[in-house]
Amino acid sequence: MNPLKDKIQAYIEDIQATSIEKFQDRAAEVEMFRVKYLGKKGIISDLFEQFKAVPNDEKKDLGKALNMLKVAAMDKIEEFKSFVEEHEAEEQAHDLTMPTDFAQLGSRHVLSVVLNEITDIFSRIGFTVAESVEIEDDWHLFSALNFPPDHPARDMQDTFFVEKEEGKQEVALRTHTSSVQVRVMEKTKPPIRIIAPGRVFRNEAISARAHCIFHQVEALYVDKNVSFADLKQTLLYFAKEMFGEQTQIRLRPSYFPFTEPSAEMDISCSVCGGKGCNICKGTGWLEILGCGMVDPNVLQACGIDPKEYTGFALGMGVERMAMLKYQIRDLRLYFENDLRFLKQFEAIV
Repeated sequence: MNPLKDKIQAYIEDIQATSIEKFQDRAAEVEMFRVKYLGKKGIISDLFEQFKAVPNDEKKDLGKALNMLKVAAMDKIEEFKSFVEEHEAEEQAHDLTMPTDFAQLGSRHVLSVVLNEITDIFSRIGFTVAESVEIEDDWHLFSALNFPPDHPARDMQDTFFVEKEEGKQEVALRTHTSSVQVRVMEKTKPPIRIIAPGRVFRNEAISARAHCIFHQVEALYVDKNVSFADLKQTLLYFAKEMFGEQTQIRLRPSYFPFTEPSAEMDISCSVCGGKGCNICKGTGWLEILGCGMVDPNVLQACGIDPKEYTGFALGMGVERMAMLKYQIRDLRLYFENDLRFLKQFEAIV
């Protein structure tokens, strides 16, 4: 065999055996490899010079071998370049020296913001948070709260009943957090000063102003000599802390089975300052909660002597408070998780 052909075959084998994994500086060593074989003074150029002196009868085989060597070198270089480009792109994507792309931080839901604000206001005047179950029995949900057997709230159109069998105590999703007040009064000796925030459920058609799920905060204060004046002053303090120092309140007579006397409280419209606008329907007032003195029958049902103790209770809807505070027109927005809506409250803490 011709020594030149042996040399060409050895170079081909060397090219095939060369792996880029062994390179330290890949881009630089690929270029060195190219120059070594394909440069003007490289191995292949030198072999073509030697090829000129080969006898004519051997040129065909040697020429074919030289072309195979050149193709092998070019293919290997293209392979190396593709490898380098691919890994450079990966390294740039994970370049630790690049500026950090901070992930967007989340924020509290507007209902959580309002609920936290209400809780904070009442905590400043000595109220503590009490929580309980969302599935309640008839006693804690209705009977202990002085609901007559034929009260509309016991009807299926208002309540989601879990168990409703004749002869058995009914079990339902709670329609108000007043049941928490009953449980606290049963187990705690006065003085009692609590707020009961939580989720409640009512069998209502979902619309812009109503939903089958919403949130309430109720407050209860039971002690000796608690009067309606204490209730009024608590309400005035809350309204000014929640809606601003300029806020005024008014109380209108109302009816609730568990309080007597009962009232509904309005605040002066914060949008028009009481002058009248479309938010307050031209009245200058906005209804925000119901309240009253705890009915003696409720105290007695919970084991508290109504001759020795009196108390007041109040309750409000968190969704309603958020609607008034941030002028939200549609209750359904709270539950749809639309980021366009939620992002409007990112600046609120």
